[in-house]
Amino acid sequence: MIQTTQEFKSLFLLLLAIFTFSNSFSQTQVRTVGGATLNIPQLDKKIDSIVEAVQLPGLSIAIVNGSDIVYHNTFGVINTETMEPVNEKTIFEGASLSKPIFAYFVLKMVEKGVLDLDKPLFEYLPHPGIAVQSQEEYKLITARMVLSHRTGFPNHSNGEPIELAFKPGTDFMYSGEAFQYLAAIIGKLNDMGFKSDLNALFQEEVTKPLYMSHSTFVWDDYLAKHKAFGHDEDGNPTQNNPSYGGWSGKTFNAFSSLHSEASEYARFLIALLQRQGLEENTFEEMFREHTRFKDDNPLKQQIGQTGWGLGMAQKPTEFGLMHMHTGNNHDFQSYMMVLPEKEFGIVFFTNSNKAIPFIQGLNAVIGPVF
Repeated sequence: MIQTTQEFKSLFLLLLAIFTFSNSFSQTQVRTVGGATLNIPQLDKKIDSIVEAVQLPGLSIAIVNGSDIVYHNTFGVINTETMEPVNEKTIFEGASLSKPIFAYFVLKMVEKGVLDLDKPLFEYLPHPGIAVQSQEEYKLITARMVLSHRTGFPNHSNGEPIELAFKPGTDFMYSGEAFQYLAAIIGKLNDMGFKSDLNALFQEEVTKPLYMSHSTFVWDDYLAKHKAFGHDEDGNPTQNNPSYGGWSGKTFNAFSSLHSEASEYARFLIALLQRQGLEENTFEEMFREHTRFKDDNPLKQQIGQTGWGLGMAQKPTEFGLMHMHTGNNHDFQSYMMVLPEKEFGIVFFTNSNKAIPFIQGLNAVIGPVF
């Protein structure tokens, strides 16, 4: 017997989540970028052929149409030596797919009044590693500049003093280092550091409401049991735990340490497409252009991206403005994008460095996704 209103509410939300989950995977047709439809067996066969052609070790992929995950499947193996197959529980490194969902988390902090997008960050927490010649200009940096990559910070400082490449707010330079500075500030403002406590807050604010049960920025027992191995350029397994490489597993690396898989991350795509979890005006800020690339920007010349919103790159297409992000930890690569005008989204994770040839094959199957 349900004893309280709160228990009734909890049961209702649980049943709603179960219904949403089952409904998301009940589709038999997938709408492509251009509006054509593919049935699931067709798409399975085509993706499997791309995986084989580019020699992708393992893959988790999902497609969103509107408010539904209309496609999710896994291919290949967790480890090319053991040949254990990837399954729906397999977790991958998201690499820089960390940044869009961290941006969403930051905007939640803004809505709660914890953080101001336009207040200089040094007023919250002075950065201890700024080079002498940049001490004054760095005081101009705001959270808005961090999320749109206009700080002048390098991608990574590698322990060296940070010398700004330009006056903050005047140009573009992609920076994971700046994201980590912002993570440290959010930790401080919530009376915690940037380790497991910050991850717990992120999960409470983001992954729990979106039913992303096993997505995490720090190491846990589920990862230990279900994480895929990365693979080098020759297809040999590299690592699948924090004892290898530079990440301790204990640190909330806002720029790179998210671990997830496609069906979970697709729930974040649905939140973006359906504007769930943030106020309407906040989504307007997230999706509008904050950085406009100069004509000589390599991303503009090579990919056609024209700028950056708060957390994602932007690319005009015949189907509307694409909001996108790549992830590259070398032995793990990933990709996400949403086309709000088409209510279309796609995300995939792979345990190798072959995301680009996979995308090229995917373009021929479901239309331009990159």
